[in-house]
Amino acid sequence: MKPTTEVERRWASLSMMTASGFAGLGYQIIWTEQCSLWLGHESAGVIAVLAAFFGGLALGGLVLGERIERSVRPLRWYVGCEWLIAAWSLLLLRVGAPFSGWLLGVIGVQPSPAWHWFVVFAACFALFLPATAAMGATLPAMERLVARAAGDGRSLAALYAANTFGAVLGVLASAFWLIPALGLARSAALCVALNLSCGALALSVLPKTVALSERPGPSAAATARGVLLRLAGSGFLGIGYEVLAVRVLSQVTENTVYTFALLLAVYLVGTAAGAAAYQRFLESRPERAELGDRLFAALAAACLAGTATLYAAERMRAWASETLGGDLLAAIAAEALLALCAFGLPTIVMGALFCHLSRSASALGLGFGRVLGANTLAAALAPAFFGVLALPAFGAKAGLLAIVAGYLGLVHRRAWGAPFFWLTAAAALSLTLFGPALTFIDIPEGGRLVSYQEGVMAAVSVVEDASGVARLRINDRQQEGSSATRRVDARQAWLPLLLHPAPNRALFLGLGTGVTSSSAAEDPTLSVDVVELLPEVIAASTHFKTESHEGSAGSRFRVLAADARRYVRVSSQKYDVIVSDNFHPARSGSGALYTVEHFQAVRARLREAGLFCQWLPLHQLDLASLRSIVRAFLNVYPRAFAVLASNSLETPVLGLIARADDGRFDVAALRARLSQSAKPSLLLELGLDDEFSVLGGSIAGPAALARFAQSAPANTDDRPIVMYSAPRITYAADSSPRERLMTLLGELSLDPTELLSSPRDADFSARIAAYWTARDRFIEAGRDVHASARVEEMLARVREPLLSVLRISPDFRPAYDPLLAMSQALARTDVVAARTLLGELSRLQPARSEASQILARLDAAPASAALVRH
Repeated sequence: MKPTTEVERRWASLSMMTASGFAGLGYQIIWTEQCSLWLGHESAGVIAVLAAFFGGLALGGLVLGERIERSVRPLRWYVGCEWLIAAWSLLLLRVGAPFSGWLLGVIGVQPSPAWHWFVVFAACFALFLPATAAMGATLPAMERLVARAAGDGRSLAALYAANTFGAVLGVLASAFWLIPALGLARSAALCVALNLSCGALALSVLPKTVALSERPGPSAAATARGVLLRLAGSGFLGIGYEVLAVRVLSQVTENTVYTFALLLAVYLVGTAAGAAAYQRFLESRPERAELGDRLFAALAAACLAGTATLYAAERMRAWASETLGGDLLAAIAAEALLALCAFGLPTIVMGALFCHLSRSASALGLGFGRVLGANTLAAALAPAFFGVLALPAFGAKAGLLAIVAGYLGLVHRRAWGAPFFWLTAAAALSLTLFGPALTFIDIPEGGRLVSYQEGVMAAVSVVEDASGVARLRINDRQQEGSSATRRVDARQAWLPLLLHPAPNRALFLGLGTGVTSSSAAEDPTLSVDVVELLPEVIAASTHFKTESHEGSAGSRFRVLAADARRYVRVSSQKYDVIVSDNFHPARSGSGALYTVEHFQAVRARLREAGLFCQWLPLHQLDLASLRSIVRAFLNVYPRAFAVLASNSLETPVLGLIARADDGRFDVAALRARLSQSAKPSLLLELGLDDEFSVLGGSIAGPAALARFAQSAPANTDDRPIVMYSAPRITYAADSSPRERLMTLLGELSLDPTELLSSPRDADFSARIAAYWTARDRFIEAGRDVHASARVEEMLARVREPLLSVLRISPDFRPAYDPLLAMSQALARTDVVAARTLLGELSRLQPARSEASQILARLDAAPASAALVRH
């Protein structure tokens, strides 16, 4: 039923503005995720979509606002805009995928930064323009319908607050419910339904015509330009503060999709609260010219205070985690607290200031379209200026303090003599001269910072501890490898390489320290391409340089600064082996590297007999997310199998491996590949010197993987399951890595016939099956073993478990080698015990001569001089 009173109309308009805000920010979250697929990083998607949104809002306000002001039928404009938003959003569901495919080709395989960002900003602006321009006209149209129709300027603040409150609901609902439950397309369809409903409701409750307002006189022109300039300045600086503060907090928070949602939600809550506070406490006061100056000065002080709290962000997060507990809700609350400290006070003042400037402009006869346009046009420039140009060049601290100075500069000269103004200016100057940089780098006691570089998308550091172990970190939270893991990192290259009979060209997606990919270049017959998104990681990897970077190996080793998803879709190069790094699944952009669509693009880059290996960090991945990744992988590679990179209990790494021809592996070809290797010493060092060690890490075949993933939804571009499920274990782990590994081994199984082609060698099939059983027993035995520096004590703990493993499979070297090493060490103090252990090893491993040779030397040496060298 149509409302009959003005109060009912006002409540209906507030409801429409809330729903419109919900849909608008819902679209922004959805489009950010979609753009991240071809930008490679969620922070890049945030920057690009934010600029496109504000650019479209500005154009809509400036171009359409004037027409709405002159129209006696603003209802038609409002309804038309809401329905245009819905129609264009529906169209994007159909054209988004082909458009992004075309755009990837325009960007190219390895674009220059200038071309890359130009295409990104221009493409996002053009793609979303019809919808965002219509969004920019809805608030002026509603202001014309409600505030002007009622003759009450106070309604503008209420409409702005309702719209912003709806945006908060849209952000939180999209990130925590809609997208995880429905996917991107269905979530967008829900937002479309809201836009259509707003238009229909407006037709039934709002007046069809509104009387024209008086136009401003020419005497107000100079004053009007001043107000518009201040609106533009506040928009530019406000979004600049958001961009820089988010980047600083990314070094402290977990940097997941929930982190971005919380930061944006708190920012919007603050502006809505500021608008509501202005309506309640300030708008009813007599108009005073100095109110705007006071708000600008207050905003400068608030941003300065927010910047100061960023220095304590790490300590606040630690305190909140200890105080609130260790569950998921507490971890998210801790990040919300950080967002509140950084954004709370500044955004409240921003909301009040915008409403005050809007009312001042209205009093001068300026239409709200021009007001909104001036504010958002400048805001559209802020992401590129602060995020892409200023941050890498000058750092976050300089950028934030420049924003404080900018707000002070917008205060009229008549107010410069106020004590509050000079107190804020003096504090900002002191922080500029004496405050440290806004960087968070965890340097252990006795360690040192090797390198640090601030980039557009992340800060990358290399830190060395007191023992000389160097670690590469992104945003100080995400470790990308260390000098202490060279053996395991190199195994992740050579395991898939050895499974190909004769690889000539390999592609590695992700560089990290460069150890994995550069170790592959030690094969003189192999050319290696590496794709890395962050130029700062490429620069940092030089601190982990090995001999493989030099000479002929270096000439066959090429690093490309490019996005992995874009590269495999745009490049025409074919590869024998493609190896994808074990990207942290919860971090920005990583979830998109585990989707069906990405796996399909990788398959298109493989040669006919090519092989693809996707490594997965089980120590950073819950089993539910793993099931969705496996399901996605099997959709593209139904004959895939799973391997372990090593037998580590603390950092287990799982590999999904498949051939482009869906074939099995020939043991004879593998033996030939090993015998013809130009690097036998390297393979021996990596523990990959025979067919048992290469195939022995296999833990599941296609049938077991299909059973493991059958109940899970596949991770796709439209349904990004992993992006929203993986962060949960990052915030609050429900199990330890070793527990997840044991659960996984208990669920998976493998038959030699699934892995081997024409297994005519029954003896080998039996031996490899025994090897797999021994491996599982070895891992299970290690679960309860604690290391000891005393050989006798350590041997007492592991002797029987390891010997029982060798009784299952004498080929299992991971059990044989430790016992052999301990027997040599034991010979220095207890020759009898050493002889006993060596004798048992000789009986269990007759094919290997090491134990027999050491035992023979012991028998020949005098009992008083039992020092053994081997």
